[in-house]
Amino acid sequence: MSRIGRMPIAIPAGVTVDIAENNHVTVKGPKGTLEKTLPSEMEIKKEGEEIVITRPNDLKKMKSLHGLTRSLLHNMVVGVTDGFEKTLEVNGVGFRAAKAGKKLTLNLGFSHPVEMDDPEGIETAVDGNKIIVKGIDKEKVGQFAAEIRDKKRPEPYKGKGIKYADETIRRKVGKTGKK
Repeated sequence: MSRIGRMPIAIPAGVTVDIAENNHVTVKGPKGTLEKTLPSEMEIKKEGEEIVITRPNDLKKMKSLHGLTRSLLHNMVVGVTDGFEKTLEVNGVGFRAAKAGKKLTLNLGFSHPVEMDDPEGIETAVDGNKIIVKGIDKEKVGQFAAEIRDKKRPEPYKGKGIKYADETIRRKVGKTGKK
């Protein structure tokens, strides 16, 4: 059995989970509502205050889908209760981030400022040299954070660019002068 797949998902107070046909799951909570159609091969059952996922057989594909389905459903429950957050850091001389309304403006050493609009359901905040991306959908939060990072990835010599707060950059030694 999949170690992750067989773990039941506890439903916290104030969260409702509706399982429709074709495993279309709707999770409502204090922070909002998430909907997702999960793999139809898996059997999702609500037993009291927890959700249990079972797989039909032990084929490799079913084993893979078992853990995936459980993780996706768990992330939906966590998202509507606590939400998800990713923190990015802007490093470099003259590199800045600013927020105006729903528009994030990045000055990254280009001849023009890079402007990005917050996608629906995602909220960004700027605190000094940190950019905080928040939302209830883990996939969207991670995707938007990756798109921000892609505007100027950290380089290995001085570490200039946008990096995740928990990311470490492997530094390289620069050129050495002639003797």
